Amino acid sequence: MNLPRLIEFHSHGVSELGFISVAEENIDVPFQLKRVYWTYYTPQNVSRGGHANVDKEMVIIAVSGSIVISSETVEGIKSEFLLERPNIGLYLPKLCWHTMKYSHNSVQMVLASNLYSESDYIRNYEQFKALSNSQAV
Repeated sequence: MNLPRLIEFHSHGVSELGFISVAEENIDVPFQLKRVYWTYYTPQNVSRGGHANVDKEMVIIAVSGSIVISSETVEGIKSEFLLERPNIGLYLPKLCWHTMKYSHNSVQMVLASNLYSESDYIRNYEQFKALSNSQAV
């Protein structure tokens, strides 16, 4: 079973000069990278996500600010994660329902295993739950 989990990226540098963290595919990130995207200026009271991906894995990083991510696997395992350090990412496997809430100054970067395809998205929670029920057999 592939579960959501935190990934710590190594920080290199010294405090007075700043830091750099590196994410390398199949080393730090457990898949081949196909797409990188980021969101910003998301109002604090807005919830984003509210979907699962059929065939996409991702790592979400709060480059700035904080993000609370709620997830649910197709097996029904629910988790909540707080991202607030730029060297920590959240791995989300395929078929993992997720929602995100942001602090007012957050910048979210996503490392994705696939290019964008609308057909990869399950945007209806009841449809996702139906998959959960079929997996329980």
